[in-house]
Amino acid sequence: MKREEIIEVRDRLAQQLPNPAQIVRGSLLRRTIRHRRGCPKCQAGGGHPVWVLTVTYRGGKTRQFSLRPEQRAQVRQWVRNYQRLKRHLEAICELNHQLLRPAE
Repeated sequence: MKREEIIEVRDRLAQQLPNPAQIVRGSLLRRTIRHRRGCPKCQAGGGHPVWVLTVTYRGGKTRQFSLRPEQRAQVRQWVRNYQRLKRHLEAICELNHQLLRPAE
């Protein structure tokens, strides 16, 4: 790929980056909470389904954020935005690496 083409592709990717204010790192999971006693639904084996955002930090520490049902769609989109941002940044870095190589 020629230098001009690399720059054009890189700039196109940069324009497609999602809004950085609308990203979140983590995984969206559905869990079932079961109370130990006093809950007929849990005693019957049903439990209570909840959505959580799970984030793993350096050192293996994990944090879970409980989500309200109306937050699920927003968090799902934010996770997708983060993944898209990461993919695009990796592609931009690869193109910049090509620009750093001596011209042939």
